[in-house]
Amino acid sequence: MADPQGFLRTRERELPRRRPVPVRIKDWKEVYEEQPVTELQRQAGRCMDCGIPFCHSGCPLGNLIPEWNDLAWRGDWRQAIDRLHATNNFPEFTGRLCPAPCEAACVLGINQPAVTIKQVEVSIIDRAFANGTVTPEAPERLSGKTVAVIGSGPAGLAAAQQLTRAGHTVAVYERADAPGGLLRYGIPEFKMEKAVLDRRIAQMKSEGTRFRTGVEIGRDLTAADLRKRFDAVVVATGATVPRDLPVPGRELDGVLQAMDFLPPANRVALGQSVEGQVTAEGKDVVVIGGGDTGADCIGTSHRQGARSVTSLEIMPQPPAERAANQPWPTYPMTFRIASAHEEGGERVYAVSTSEIVGDEQGRVSGLRLHEVRMGESGFERVEGSEREIPAQLVLLAMGFLGPQQDLLDQLGVERDARTNAARDDAFMTNVPGVFVAGDAGRGQSLIVWAIAEGRSAAHEVDAWLMGKPSRLPRPVNPTDRPLIA
Repeated sequence: MADPQGFLRTRERELPRRRPVPVRIKDWKEVYEEQPVTELQRQAGRCMDCGIPFCHSGCPLGNLIPEWNDLAWRGDWRQAIDRLHATNNFPEFTGRLCPAPCEAACVLGINQPAVTIKQVEVSIIDRAFANGTVTPEAPERLSGKTVAVIGSGPAGLAAAQQLTRAGHTVAVYERADAPGGLLRYGIPEFKMEKAVLDRRIAQMKSEGTRFRTGVEIGRDLTAADLRKRFDAVVVATGATVPRDLPVPGRELDGVLQAMDFLPPANRVALGQSVEGQVTAEGKDVVVIGGGDTGADCIGTSHRQGARSVTSLEIMPQPPAERAANQPWPTYPMTFRIASAHEEGGERVYAVSTSEIVGDEQGRVSGLRLHEVRMGESGFERVEGSEREIPAQLVLLAMGFLGPQQDLLDQLGVERDARTNAARDDAFMTNVPGVFVAGDAGRGQSLIVWAIAEGRSAAHEVDAWLMGKPSRLPRPVNPTDRPLIA
């Protein structure tokens, strides 16, 4: 194990410092400063190497957390990255973007702050890239089989890398002008700089994975033609249909879905020119939705120079500590302060929008709200709680309903009750040779689940193509019950 007395001598969590708010909102760089290696190793040394490491149950990838905590504590960074890569293709993504259900399941977290697992993870991989120990792993021989992966988000990238390493010829189709899916233009630079993505894409290209960008399957290339060209198809398009807000005034100018606001902002942050971009500069911004996408909108609005930012959430404010109905090791819904929240703005809970108000030019000017409380049949209006707040930009960040249906229709893929692509325990749809991984089959979920499903789907595709058991690892079943959805 790591330091046998580490969890006794070091009882506090130590995370890297965030850059000062007045400094970081003037640029798009990542918000965290580099953590001293001695501090990081001290945190890794708090890992108890439990007889039953429940952090494994919190991680869909089955990451070997106690092993690489021990190796990081000892300073054996080469072995640490080998153990990390044994279960996770992209720890640099999860280490930055995953909400860390592994930490919620940490045994030490029963009566102390949990081990900083996520920070140890990202430090191991960043050090490995810096030291040149992340190198291409090209297959020894080719199978002669071809696979098309539709979508280059984390699920698609994981499936593609695994299948390429198994010896298959893999082409990844992405409708945007560069690979990465939401990692590219959906995630702001201040959460993950795109150089982090580019270095991994470069490795995949060196291994033999082919990327076809600017190609939308179903429009630029029909699904039927794709099936003819490839022996197998993996659908990894994500859940991209946004939840809307059906209230009067929804049609007003200045009311945008989050994914109509974030990608142009991210392109501009990368030095690109976007015609007709809507920005938050000088405006009262209201973000409806309190999740990660909402936080991304908040941080982006601050950097664009918003006059004020208000976040609305229909749920009541979560408690500071675990609720009794969310015991360890489940993932608790507790009050969290993301870096974007730290930068300013107001968070308003237990409210619902009844109307979006506009001016004479058809532009949004405010929102009419009312408080809600949970009743026997759901949320109920609190009478007498109505009020109006100013807004010249309203961003809808209320989650996603499922994948785009036209592609599934072209492929002939059946849907489940939630309109996701239906698949069996082998990740195959009703169409032989067409597999589904990630949010397109699971519904909106976490990046760690997307990578786990991409790896699992690759195992099943390889077995189906070769007609024998696959040697690729398979971390999850689509029917597995997670500790966090």
